[in-house]
Amino acid sequence: MAFLDEITIQATAGKGGNGIVSWRREKFIAKGGPNGGDGGRGGNVYIKAIRSLRVLDQYRAKKEFFAENGEAGGSRSFKGANGEDLYIEFPIGSKITNKSSDQEYELTQEGQEILILRGGAGGYGNEHFKSSTNQTPKEATPGKEGEFAELHIEVSLIADVGLVGFPNAGKSSLLNTLTNAQAKVGAYPFTTIDPNLGDLYGYIIADIPGLIEGASGGKGLGYTFLRHITKTKIILHLISFEQEDMMGAYKTIRKELEDYGHGLSEKTEVILLTKTDMTNPETIKKSKEEFEKLGKKVFDITLFDDKAIKSFSDELIHFLKNKE
Repeated sequence: MAFLDEITIQATAGKGGNGIVSWRREKFIAKGGPNGGDGGRGGNVYIKAIRSLRVLDQYRAKKEFFAENGEAGGSRSFKGANGEDLYIEFPIGSKITNKSSDQEYELTQEGQEILILRGGAGGYGNEHFKSSTNQTPKEATPGKEGEFAELHIEVSLIADVGLVGFPNAGKSSLLNTLTNAQAKVGAYPFTTIDPNLGDLYGYIIADIPGLIEGASGGKGLGYTFLRHITKTKIILHLISFEQEDMMGAYKTIRKELEDYGHGLSEKTEVILLTKTDMTNPETIKKSKEEFEKLGKKVFDITLFDDKAIKSFSDELIHFLKNKE
């Protein structure tokens, strides 16, 4: 099933309970007064951030959510119970837009909770209306409706490292090798059409869908790719020795990041030259020196060398720790 990163649902806070009309009917009390209680408040609606990218899957079929209504008031001045609050869970990195009010909320930390819809107030029982001039009030008020909203949810991944590069640059293979993520790999463009995540000793690496020239304008996987790297801490830019013009490929990707904006081009970038088994040591050395002139940290790697993989993994972790 495809990774779901965008959905629209409806949520309704609970209705307040009704107030009631009630009278004291007690033995030995000649004149019983009003004792109708107030209704309880309707439940509020909260959004909550959790560490799960697949939580939106459960909302494919169920798209309407309701907080509990407040209970009606009771006799003997008993107030009705408040409705239970509703917590709707979304992945960390979600942006929730209330389409009715255009108000936006962002969930950036695990466990974060935000109140977005308030439950309706409970109605007043007839005891509430008793006064010196009105000893026998017969009125009670109904509970108020809870707030309603249509909510649009858009998920942007939050990861320590975002892998970028042309299709077939080796992003999925690298992720699988470093983290055992078991991302799909194939010898054709756009093997990855959904983001894949892996854990490298507590650091989250995101293999984002491949990029082509014009993606910032919506070509290829377009915004599906670019939106998901806006919240990564660093960019790991993979450039394959399969490319005839490696620097040209690099600059094409960089231009798409700059054209898209949102701070992508300002993020810390590490360059990784991949598929070194397809060339010779001298070419690797010259290419690495060329990219180092850009002032970037540059690595080269072959996925068929366990020792090289371990060395790169250690260096990457060290680099990440220094960035914290």
